[in-house]
Amino acid sequence: MATAAHEAGVIATAQSTPDQTKTGPTSDRIVALDFVRGAALFGILLMNITGFGLPHAYSNPMNWGGAEGANLLAWMIIQIGFEGTQRGLFSMLFGAGIILFTSRLEAKGRTDVGDIYARRNLWLLVFGMVNGFVLLWSGDILYFYGLTALVVFPFRKLGVRALLMIGIVGMLASALWNAKDTADLMSYHEAYEASQVAGAQLNPQQQALGEEWEGALAEYAPSPETQRDYVEQRTQSYSAAFAQVAAETVHAESWYFYRWFFDIFSMMLIGMALFKAGVFTLERSTRFYLALVVIGYGVGLTVNVLETRLIIEGGFGLLAMSQSQITYDLGRLPMTAGHLGLLLLIARSGIFPLFQHALASVGRMAFTNYLTHSLVCAILFVGLGYFGQLERHELYYVVFTIWAVQLVLSPLWLGTFKMGPLEWLWRGLTYGELPKLRRGKEAAT
Repeated sequence: MATAAHEAGVIATAQSTPDQTKTGPTSDRIVALDFVRGAALFGILLMNITGFGLPHAYSNPMNWGGAEGANLLAWMIIQIGFEGTQRGLFSMLFGAGIILFTSRLEAKGRTDVGDIYARRNLWLLVFGMVNGFVLLWSGDILYFYGLTALVVFPFRKLGVRALLMIGIVGMLASALWNAKDTADLMSYHEAYEASQVAGAQLNPQQQALGEEWEGALAEYAPSPETQRDYVEQRTQSYSAAFAQVAAETVHAESWYFYRWFFDIFSMMLIGMALFKAGVFTLERSTRFYLALVVIGYGVGLTVNVLETRLIIEGGFGLLAMSQSQITYDLGRLPMTAGHLGLLLLIARSGIFPLFQHALASVGRMAFTNYLTHSLVCAILFVGLGYFGQLERHELYYVVFTIWAVQLVLSPLWLGTFKMGPLEWLWRGLTYGELPKLRRGKEAAT
């Protein structure tokens, strides 16, 4: 799922957090989870911004946005440090949110947990379609998470070991699917190379394989004319952009769901296991989190650097990119563990308390803040016509600006209100009754 389309999701845990005004260790642990959620939300924008602002440039910087100097450096940082990791973090955090949400309902003695859970996630599907079609973001993840959550629900009662085992098996299935795709692409390339030999006699099957390579190449590196037409349609009008993005969203919310089901499903189960094991709630030793950082970054950075070097030396070509996919999961999964360990160590340390509070507030409003990313980017890149107009590194000025604004506005909002505005709407739709939004005088002081 190495596209910007596939990186978001812990949003659905935003409402499952107990009252943050409570004190004591439980409150501290939940705030730590909010902190990780906020960091993951910012990470998702870091990944998605190229999809918002550039045509077909997420994996191939040669297409648009520049591949030299600061642009190349920006691509390398994302490729080495973040590619695939935010999807992993978000899926795990979503799984943790499922345990939080259902266990709180069960603790209240509710007998309709399944009904509430189903309504909650069916509404998430609706929000996902709004994000994909109305807000023009074909990389929406809410639809994926809402649908997968319905499948994950029966697994929530399993123990840590069972959840981990099923999750690992699912990840192996996902890795095997990745390996099959890579092998297929390599066979297409071999057939294509054979067809280029003067006087080569190919059978129909070889010809078909060669044509598959040509099709994949055209999709990976569209012609300059195709790219210009794509940018023109995206910025011509809302209706023109809608027609373009709608087709991409339909493809994403059908084929991509099946293609990446095992990945998302498995990471959700692993997230459930980690939550039950006390990893997300700071109940493990400092040594444990340090091990996540050292081993995760040690393996992940090594693999990702080698992959990135292969891609660059291959001129960002499709062949080099496909070869790098062989070790894709071997790099991005340890990096995900490294990021998680580092974030939880920071949360445990208590350093930068004002920043941690602000980022935790962003996490508590993750659903609102995530959809705000799509709204702001639709206005900027479609409405104001900046799609395809910025260089790759310039897109991150937009990211940093959005981060700064949300770090300020989120704690200010939560000083007056109990939850974000879309969290409030989502909860009302789930329970059939809008909850009180404004805090009482005592809670606001």
